Amino acid sequence: ITRYLQHTSQIYHSQWSAAQQATVILVFDTKQRRRTMNLPGAIAALSATLLLTRSCNSFVPAANTAVVGISDSVPNALEQYLHHGLLSSKRHSETASSSRYRSTYLSSYKNPSMPPLSGQSRPSSTNSISSLPMSSSPIENVDGTAISRPLTLYNSLSRSKTPFQPQKPPYVSMYTCGPTVYDSAHVGNFRAFLTYDVLKRVLTYLGYHVDHICNLTDVDDKIIKRCEREGVTLLELTRKFESKFFDDLEALNIIKAREYPRATDNIDEMAKLILDLENNGLAYQSDEGSWYFSVSKKEGYGTKLVDLKPEEMKLGASGAGAQRDMDADEYDAEKEGARDFCLWKSFKPDFDREDATWDPVVVVVGDDGESVERKIGRGRPGWHLECSAMARKYLGDTIDLHAGGIDLKFPHHENEIAQSEGANCAPFCNCWIHNGFVNIGDEKMSKSKGNFLTLRGACPTGDDVRAYRYLVVSSQYRNPLSFTEAALGAAKGALKRLDRAKLMIEEALSDEDVDGFASYSGSEIAVRVEKELANFEVAIADDLSMPRASACLFSVVKAAETEFKRVAKAVTNDGGEETNSSTLDLIGLARVKQALEQMDKVFGIYYDVPNEKKDEPSESSGDTGDGKGIPEEVMQLVALRTEAKDAKDWDVADSLRAKITELGYAVKDVKGGDPIVTKA
Repeated sequence: ITRYLQHTSQIYHSQWSAAQQATVILVFDTKQRRRTMNLPGAIAALSATLLLTRSCNSFVPAANTAVVGISDSVPNALEQYLHHGLLSSKRHSETASSSRYRSTYLSSYKNPSMPPLSGQSRPSSTNSISSLPMSSSPIENVDGTAISRPLTLYNSLSRSKTPFQPQKPPYVSMYTCGPTVYDSAHVGNFRAFLTYDVLKRVLTYLGYHVDHICNLTDVDDKIIKRCEREGVTLLELTRKFESKFFDDLEALNIIKAREYPRATDNIDEMAKLILDLENNGLAYQSDEGSWYFSVSKKEGYGTKLVDLKPEEMKLGASGAGAQRDMDADEYDAEKEGARDFCLWKSFKPDFDREDATWDPVVVVVGDDGESVERKIGRGRPGWHLECSAMARKYLGDTIDLHAGGIDLKFPHHENEIAQSEGANCAPFCNCWIHNGFVNIGDEKMSKSKGNFLTLRGACPTGDDVRAYRYLVVSSQYRNPLSFTEAALGAAKGALKRLDRAKLMIEEALSDEDVDGFASYSGSEIAVRVEKELANFEVAIADDLSMPRASACLFSVVKAAETEFKRVAKAVTNDGGEETNSSTLDLIGLARVKQALEQMDKVFGIYYDVPNEKKDEPSESSGDTGDGKGIPEEVMQLVALRTEAKDAKDWDVADSLRAKITELGYAVKDVKGGDPIVTKA
């Protein structure tokens, strides 16, 4: 350590006395053993401190400041330091195998943030922070406890459950596919967003720090067609449905991502990626100006997440190549290969709009080292391009996690992989998570099938919204989920039980100093709760096994319910007099309350739903479901169907529903109320 300080002092042309070294940087104490930190971590922390010290005119260390390590206060400065190449990855590799040391104090620095250093260029991979060796063992907190714990996830890349290994633990980079904002999202879409939420909550619970990016697709064929039909601008339409999307996220208690970048705000990044692909021999421009990805030149295309044969990848091939309804302007005639997909769609006067096309200019470095401007031509991005460009911009060339619906595996996610790895010459994502469909009957819910329900249409009350959240988060995310009145009703019943138990516990503890309980020893309830908490943590760490986690949650609730029943029975038997047998185990109930709050960090079900309001008409529904604007013929069929259901004549009821569907409308039954009729 001393030799390293002397070496660094020479680089900075600074003179450090032994006293300053001891005070400012590290004091090692092998006896007190207050914290375990490996030698590379110690060197990294002191290096960042030296770097920051250099930028301060005066430096007054705070005495006895606890070690926080590189995971909290110094990552940005450390990264800048490593970018300068002052601490090579070779030095880290050599010291990584050294024995572990015990340190007690690291003095703080006066200015926790450092101004950008002038003249910096993009670091090479040799000196990048991402090149540091990372241990698979948990990173330790100041008190020696683990701040990130093991997690197993089903990785679509390996087709198996594998230990999750982020590149720079405990930091996790996570990219998820967001909505196309041409209409309200339906409850099937929100299963994906709730899956992202559970995944992020579990990672946070286990001690990871998640950097989450979710895109917004605000330009595509559907958006352009609706703008034309309604006579509105692209901005007016997309901002309207963005706002509705964020309202629904809030209603579902979904933790927001760090950023929700729009496709239209990242046109330059997409153009740069196209030129990177061209430079690597993977992209070409057709005669009419569109850009395509040359699939035949990318080894392994279509085999990363799925196992498809070349003949199955042709556009429109059965079961594989259908490009989400249309992507009608893939311009087959202009492609060199049948499997090639569009990166950039050239401007078509008879289809495109001025406010939905761009003519980006990209500055590139030529072979002679000179900067030159290049254009890719006026047009708009293909469906797949934005995710690769935004993932690279916000999270880097390689990310830890990517999540989306199972229907996005091919072509969308396979195309993302091809684009990103083809442009960046680096692995794109280390772990892929895919959630199952939400089904209506035996069919996947989708707008194209006309069997979809918006969140507010399906869940008109706050209780309904919370029930839908619980229905989704308590399911196994990889399995299909059937959305039925019975399923939603069961979820509402489960929530009522959870709310009732929590309220009873809070009332019982209202006059008690819960924090004053010295320990939970001697309480059978507390012992049971500890066991269920342990089982809960095992469950969530085993590929988000939320059905098992739910069982643990209700086992804890049952312990409290049993205690209240025991005391109520004892009071009755004792003639209303208070005895030892009729006294509640307040210590145990306090532990139950804490356990419910702990588990709710993952479930996220104890909350008040904000902004309870009716859903506005969507493009596909055409009305709010109250019957207004619905043809009389359809309403008569709905009435006849209701009568048939009341008479339990299910065949007639089904045939009437089929007739309603043929007329372009959907009917949703509401328990205890009139059915909701919407335009399909």
